Amino acid sequence: MFIRMGTASSLISDYDELLEKAKQALILQSTESIVSWDMETKMPPKGISLRSQQLALLSQVEHRMITDPEIGGSLERVEKHPDYETTSELQKRNVYLIRKNYDEQTSLPEKLVVETARQQAIAIDTWKKAKQAKDFSMFRPELEKVFDLRREAAEILMKVKKTATPYDALVDIFEPKMSSESIAKIFDGLRTGLVSVMDKCLASRKQPKSSLLKQRVPINIQREISTSLARFVGYDVESKNAGGRIDETEHPFTTGYFDDVRITTHYHEDNVAASLFSVLHEAGHAIYEQNLRHEWMYLPVGSGCSHGFHESQSRFVENMVGRSPEFWAYYFPKLRKITGRLFSKVRVSDFVHAINQVKPSKIRIRADEVTYGLHIIIRFEMEQDLFSGKLTVRDLPEVWNQKYKDYLGVRIKDDSEGLMQDTHWASGLFGYFPSYALGNIYSGQILAAMEKDIANWRKCLAKGDFATVKQWLAKNVYSDGNLYDPADLLKRITGERINAKDYIGYLEAKYSKLYGY
Repeated sequence: MFIRMGTASSLISDYDELLEKAKQALILQSTESIVSWDMETKMPPKGISLRSQQLALLSQVEHRMITDPEIGGSLERVEKHPDYETTSELQKRNVYLIRKNYDEQTSLPEKLVVETARQQAIAIDTWKKAKQAKDFSMFRPELEKVFDLRREAAEILMKVKKTATPYDALVDIFEPKMSSESIAKIFDGLRTGLVSVMDKCLASRKQPKSSLLKQRVPINIQREISTSLARFVGYDVESKNAGGRIDETEHPFTTGYFDDVRITTHYHEDNVAASLFSVLHEAGHAIYEQNLRHEWMYLPVGSGCSHGFHESQSRFVENMVGRSPEFWAYYFPKLRKITGRLFSKVRVSDFVHAINQVKPSKIRIRADEVTYGLHIIIRFEMEQDLFSGKLTVRDLPEVWNQKYKDYLGVRIKDDSEGLMQDTHWASGLFGYFPSYALGNIYSGQILAAMEKDIANWRKCLAKGDFATVKQWLAKNVYSDGNLYDPADLLKRITGERINAKDYIGYLEAKYSKLYGY
């Protein structure tokens, strides 16, 4: 800890100044997130031109705040101070994160940052229209502009981050210190395991009655289900002191910061499972964000460890909890009560099998646990080829469709159910997709560690007790925030390096029972 006396006084002053500037930037970022949320949920169609300018200006202001030369001066003085080595692990991590962000952002021209923010807003709006029209040619010019801007940034950041490729520099934004080479090796093992489980399920004679999920459930009833699920996991959207809300948008997402974290979903009358599991997924993100250490609010360490870790928590709640037989032993009577007679003749065992059906599909966010990772591997491979120059934006539809045929055996009918199904590329989030599959892998290892401490967690769940699981996650995952890089945090939690063994083992155990193989 700092000693507030003698020669350490200047160190304290410079460190406190760094934290104050970091706080201001975090407040502005939280403002940007709400403005972006409004663009996706409440903004009238005519507002896109103004909104793109608003987001561009906010990005400009944020960039100027983060690259303030005074931050550079304070960092130099703190890092070179003779007492710096006596500081705590927490303080060093804060300084490290501020330094990393400062070096990266000062390397990026302001004009590039502003133009990227403006273009992303335009591309997202165009993507929505093109997706509805099922016409990639409408979207392609705007996507090409986004890609060119992100490639320019990647080439700059590659030098700062000292990564092997421009694409690795983008991956590092979402999953620090992970390279595409190491991810590819991990994904090779993951793919082998997933295909093995998938083939066994498809070959089984014990197939689920998926038709029971096709019943039409009015949207007002689905909204009631969403609120009920949020209540179950402790995501408050109802009380006078609520820190969350559930809204509707084209593509579900979570955004916000500590006391204001918002989730969205999309309702389909003939597919209640889609919104049900998207709410559980996004609520998993939200409770992670809201249960970080509140005393770390406005500190660089006061955020999720990485996007992969964030995804591990959303997938944990969605799948390991939400698709488990134990959860439905408790929740199915509640679903029947909310939906009236719609599921009155459905057996809970049939329902559980149906929501866990393994079937290659076209849409990532509706994919089952087993095939989901293959959707991510497809995107990861395409991003690698795009940034290495093997592919152009024009090539994407044809390559996408072929990979879906080769990996999942499905034929893409149009680009809305193909490469335009996700908003990520319109948003400039190249390098983000690997975090989804890494999150699945992390969740398998985290589950294995939790089961050593809470052997009866499934019995707790069957009684409606999610608090026991949540408390364990809070202690072992949430509480460390961004104090460690993802590989280091995973090692602290599980004692192991990242590997797909536990996740594949979890799938084998679960699906062998469901499918009787």
